[in-house]
Amino acid sequence: MNKILIIDDERPIRSTLKEILEFEKFQVDDAEDGKAGYDLIKKNKYELVFCDIKMPKMDGMEVLEKSISEGIDIPFIMISGHGNVETAVEAIKKGAYDFIQKPLDLNRILVTLRNALDRENIVKENVTLKRKVSKGKVTDIIGESEQIMNIKTMIEKVAPTDARVLITGGNGSGKELVARQLHEKSERSKLPFVEVNCAAIPSELIESELFGHEKGAFTSAHKQRQGKFEQADGGTLFLDEIGDMSLSAQAKVLRALQENKISRVGSDKEIKVNVRVLAATNKNLAEEIDKSNFREDLFHRLNVIPIHVPSLNERKDDIPILADYFLSLICNEQGVPVKSINKKAIDVLQKINWTGNIRELRNIIERLIILCDKEIQDKDVILYANVKS
Repeated sequence: MNKILIIDDERPIRSTLKEILEFEKFQVDDAEDGKAGYDLIKKNKYELVFCDIKMPKMDGMEVLEKSISEGIDIPFIMISGHGNVETAVEAIKKGAYDFIQKPLDLNRILVTLRNALDRENIVKENVTLKRKVSKGKVTDIIGESEQIMNIKTMIEKVAPTDARVLITGGNGSGKELVARQLHEKSERSKLPFVEVNCAAIPSELIESELFGHEKGAFTSAHKQRQGKFEQADGGTLFLDEIGDMSLSAQAKVLRALQENKISRVGSDKEIKVNVRVLAATNKNLAEEIDKSNFREDLFHRLNVIPIHVPSLNERKDDIPILADYFLSLICNEQGVPVKSINKKAIDVLQKINWTGNIRELRNIIERLIILCDKEIQDKDVILYANVKS
């Protein structure tokens, strides 16, 4: 059961919020001021903290900062009756997951809570994946369809160069695999491959993430920090979901590509960088340019070599190969004997509308491995993949 802490000096707020969360089957502790809340955080393991900002003894921002400085990694949702945009931005810059203004809205609370817990689960999954990466990351592009063979041929031609590549395709289609193959088959393969998910970083923090910052550049900049461009120096920088990048960050990326120089946030000093930039997006950048959401000059800088990754619906002939691959991979990861899948089950898989692409197929195969006997049959796919027979 997820354990949650509420820190607020208003008893009615604590009582109401606690009642709501306990009704949703969460285990809840509460504290009436920042110091009492911070003491509880140090003693107990919480999955999430709701924390008021204005409180006696220790305010919410101080609780947040002290927790982070102690290495306590818990998502904080800050709440305040005196909130404004500046307060929200400051809280997020200091490390809060989100900010909710009083009076509290039930739906907003629950949606934000679920999103924060989902994010924590993803972080934990990423830690597990990184452990597997240390043993050797799987980067092969699986498939023998015409579209996939064309992509493999393109990678062989383009990888040895320093040409920039714009990779397009739907979520879960395998854009990152293409980027990693381009890096691994290049002369930069022994140097860093640094990935940035532009959609996952708040717009007010993306510039610091990419270019780094100097100590004191903003409230939470307690020390100098290298950005992703510097970390990738000599290697490859992969800008995933670049269509979600803010216009101000786009302007700085354009300058970095033109001049091979960057400046950290809070500094005028120029730093030379030698980075090959690969970018990916699930958006139509031509449409984003028309809407003034994306710079046309940056698009042309990035789109030297375009590679489009087809959806799984466009390459259903690859499903038998992909299914066998995931069966072997997942059974090996889970330490169970490799299961088989019969022809009728494959036929059912090929009739599914794969809106989630390769990622969705992998999830379905993992589900079937867990829930089925030695041989996966068509009736299993119909039952566990929610397919209409």
